[in-house]
Amino acid sequence: MSGRSYPALVAPVLTLTAVGALAFAFSPGLVLSEAHARPASIQDSASVALSEIRVEGNQRIEAETVKAYMTLRPGDKLGPDSVDGSLKSLFATGLFADVSITRSGSALLVKVVENPIINRVVFEGNRRIDEKKLQTELQLRPRHVYTRTKVQEDVKRVLDVYRHSGRFAVTVEPKIIELEQNRVDLVFEVNEGPSTYVQRINFVGNKKYSDDLLKEMIATKEERWYRFLSSSDTYDPDRMNYDRELLRRFYLRQGYSDFRVISSVAELTPDRSGFFMTFTVDEGDRYTFGEQKIEIALPDMDAVDLSSVIVGQQGDWYNADYVEETVQALTDAVGALGYAFVDVRPRVKRDRKSRIIDIVYEIQEGPRVYVDRIDISGNMRTLDSVVRREMQLVEGDAFNSARLRRSRDKIRNLGFFEKVEVTNVPSETAPDQTTVKVDVRERSTGSLMFGVGWSSSDGALFNTSLSERNLLGKGQDVRLSLTAAERKQEVELGFTEPYFLDRPLAAGFDVFARERDRQRESSYDIKEMGVGLRLGFDYDEHWRQGLRYTVSETEITKVKATASRYLRGARQSGSASRINEGKSVLSMVGQTLSYDRRDNVIEPKEGYIVRLSTDVAGAGGSEKFVRGALDAQQYISITDDAVLMQQGMIGAVEGLGQDVRFVRNYYLGGDNLRGFKYGGAGPRDKLTGDSFGAKWIAAGTTELRFPLGLPEELGISAKSFIDYGISGEPDGVLASEVNKSSKARVSAGVGLVWKSPMGPVSIDLAQALVKENYDKTEFFRFNFGTRF
Repeated sequence: MSGRSYPALVAPVLTLTAVGALAFAFSPGLVLSEAHARPASIQDSASVALSEIRVEGNQRIEAETVKAYMTLRPGDKLGPDSVDGSLKSLFATGLFADVSITRSGSALLVKVVENPIINRVVFEGNRRIDEKKLQTELQLRPRHVYTRTKVQEDVKRVLDVYRHSGRFAVTVEPKIIELEQNRVDLVFEVNEGPSTYVQRINFVGNKKYSDDLLKEMIATKEERWYRFLSSSDTYDPDRMNYDRELLRRFYLRQGYSDFRVISSVAELTPDRSGFFMTFTVDEGDRYTFGEQKIEIALPDMDAVDLSSVIVGQQGDWYNADYVEETVQALTDAVGALGYAFVDVRPRVKRDRKSRIIDIVYEIQEGPRVYVDRIDISGNMRTLDSVVRREMQLVEGDAFNSARLRRSRDKIRNLGFFEKVEVTNVPSETAPDQTTVKVDVRERSTGSLMFGVGWSSSDGALFNTSLSERNLLGKGQDVRLSLTAAERKQEVELGFTEPYFLDRPLAAGFDVFARERDRQRESSYDIKEMGVGLRLGFDYDEHWRQGLRYTVSETEITKVKATASRYLRGARQSGSASRINEGKSVLSMVGQTLSYDRRDNVIEPKEGYIVRLSTDVAGAGGSEKFVRGALDAQQYISITDDAVLMQQGMIGAVEGLGQDVRFVRNYYLGGDNLRGFKYGGAGPRDKLTGDSFGAKWIAAGTTELRFPLGLPEELGISAKSFIDYGISGEPDGVLASEVNKSSKARVSAGVGLVWKSPMGPVSIDLAQALVKENYDKTEFFRFNFGTRF
């Protein structure tokens, strides 16, 4: 950098200063002050009419613009008050570092020193926080007018950013470097200092729940070595306020309706190395639900018809979440019956002696309010249309708070934004209208990932992928992935348009090329390349339909000379079997219909999902078959952290005028039957031991996932499971040459799941309990894939 550097908050003393009351230099040697006597010359000139105004010192700003900011005009009478007003007006613009006004006869001479223009804003010394993030917090930008007030405000903003990341010892010193043409470079010199962690969290007044349990309920955590990838153990005053709310919600869910946080204090240690946080609470008594009734003031509607939607039964522990869910359910139910304007209010009657809470849900016709407009802010890259199409309300609709909440949830589920706030405020145009405000803060949606790992099925592997979930701000998804492993190579390109033809239709395509080593199981390799088209849409909140079309070429290669004769082209006498070795062309259409009632798509704890898939091959190509599968999963929450999962599936494939190739069969073992190798529990050649797969399969799992008592941030949980399955026979083989059994196989085991920062890790130890002597088993199964 060139030029001289000065502290940004130390500037030459201005003729116009502000100390208590504003003081101005009005004429050489005289100071005009609102709090002191006026110069005698001004008092004497009160009857003088102003003839002209001359401006000096201006470089960028036109003289007429300077005059326009003044309250005095030619022809006005000169006086102390009118001069004061002009000085204040000029200084209030923030455009001038110095202003002086002197009188020459009946003329005024206005001398100004313009504030410089910022050439650029840079940071020095910031290592922990990226400069782009700091720049977004600043008011001052290149080509903005430099003022000391705004610099002071920006320093405070930068300090807040660092303090929210746990660095309370940070210092920020702004400096300016003068350039030609009254321009400056603004430099913020940052000394970050050490991180200030939360060393201890204490609770006072808690009798029903331990400190350890309450620590799990709040967002702030105590400093631990394994939290090096998290900021939850740094002190953040905003997060501490959120912790108060989390504690309140937890106790209200458990029935403690009188709970309150008396105080929350964060004390900095004497050496300023950390914080001690203390929450003082009053738990109060625990309540149960008493009588819950509905009082409805709408015509032609019976409260009895709505009683089934009430969540929580009499005698259950009181739960504030149940009350909120009931209000939501009643709003939706009444709205579905045609009442757009409805107000559901729970009236709570608390019996402190018997510790029972009776609730009356009052349903009344709400005020007739319509949506005036929808304002979207904060989306710098994402198009407004991407946000608007997720809104359940549009301009002119009857306002509905339930739809407003659903709109917020749908926008959050996009995954494009760190923050989503959807609120409504009274309209400025009419009292019966409301304006919906959507405020978002975008997050990065693109990623470049590299991975290394190892799995029992594919061996050592390397993976790289490039993806963008919000392409050009249009909400489109594109991804390119490459996987190279000992037993698998795969390249795939995919694209999805979530609103095809401006309708809620998710349309996309996939281009793929795969090669997989099946030598261990079946003495051959598979090569496949092709293109897939897909279309998906929702019938409602729970039902979803997916359609697809795939065309591909599949080749069975590297068949061992010692492989089963059926893999090398032999067929059962009189069979219409396709030769398994060699190439085939697949042209297939299919669909998947799903019904999803899970509480969470990523980590469900309650609910179930059912999927029905069907495929038909034969509209072109050389393979002809029909295939169908039905699978279901159910989740039951045993405790807050333990979840029981039951899963079952059945699938079948049948040739259309020809036998089904082995590669289209179902294989039992591996991920669908732990304790057995992939294809290890199905039919196989008696002579060579090659697995053929089966035309039908049924498999199931009962699995319990539970915590190990380790800190939640480690992401480690345990599981115990029982797997079971049975399979049928393949096409085109002699029964006398195949080992097969109609007996179900059963295995059981335990395992660990680690949601590591570098990818998921799964370890299973399983023992085959029911098996045939020709089955291929395995005790240890390990899958690991890192991302960095």
